[in-house]
Amino acid sequence: MKISVLGAGAWGTALARSLIERDHEVTLWTWQPDHAAAMKQARENVAFFPGHALPENLAIEADLGRALEGAELFVLAVPSPVLRATLRSALPFLSARPTAVIASKGIETDSLSLMTEVVEDETKSAPLPSVVLSGPSFADEVARRMPTNLVAASTDKAQALLVQQAVASEWLRVYTSEDPIGVEVGGALKNVIAIAAGAIDGLGLGHNTRAALITRGIAEMARLAMALGGSQLTVAGLSGVGDLILTCTGDLSRNRALGYKLGQGATLAEALEKSRGVAEGYTTAKSAYELGQQNGVAMPIVEAVYSVLYGGSSPKEALKALLARPLHAEWE
Repeated sequence: MKISVLGAGAWGTALARSLIERDHEVTLWTWQPDHAAAMKQARENVAFFPGHALPENLAIEADLGRALEGAELFVLAVPSPVLRATLRSALPFLSARPTAVIASKGIETDSLSLMTEVVEDETKSAPLPSVVLSGPSFADEVARRMPTNLVAASTDKAQALLVQQAVASEWLRVYTSEDPIGVEVGGALKNVIAIAAGAIDGLGLGHNTRAALITRGIAEMARLAMALGGSQLTVAGLSGVGDLILTCTGDLSRNRALGYKLGQGATLAEALEKSRGVAEGYTTAKSAYELGQQNGVAMPIVEAVYSVLYGGSSPKEALKALLARPLHAEWE
């Protein structure tokens, strides 16, 4: 297939490398001409994904029209805050109705929309099929061909199967799902919970505390997913529990690293400045908090992270407030 990957960060680059190994015709697009030129010359994404060679047959483009020419699938692998603008710029160059593969994880800040809802909103006059691609997948390990599992989710089962077949390889196993809402909620909220997990580790509070945080984070994911029309069973899968465990415990997690610095006493400005790449949980914390408020969903961990990132609370103060909540049954 002819596939365009929009977004040349670590995840977009790792996906492009994996797809070209499946003998697809792949173009990797970056919005920065200088970045494109540097990748072409070095055959490596030194800026955002160093140490992984770019195959000679991987096309690299900064021109969006050329990048999308003839695409049968196009992968949106840009940070969630710019997904709408990227899609809007791409639409005039789509010659047919290619499938949009959403590899971005987050909730739009202003509209509080999931990424599938952003795609639906921007393509109302000429709807595009869309599939969410998510799961526990550090880009570095995908690039090193370490066995990885993902889920391709769409309300259109045929589209989910299409993406499953296009992406899966001998070391990259892809499952299908008909619950994109549940998959997206898991992918978005795990970044917020990972900030809290990092803060727990930065405070030196041990494994008991982190295990409790992860488990209660799953409950928050399930509540929000069900409120939006998704399934709690989906949250128990790869895009929920799987991605949450990875992001809360893995040293490669940018969100965990952000929380860790905050737990150790860094100011928010200092922690953000030292972050490697984009920590999606920073912006998602605000939109997830507001989405929970809008839908009457109790998400105390998300609220605690929001209070640290946007309300001036320290991690210790946020934890104290969490522990002081009234006691109740586990599943209420």
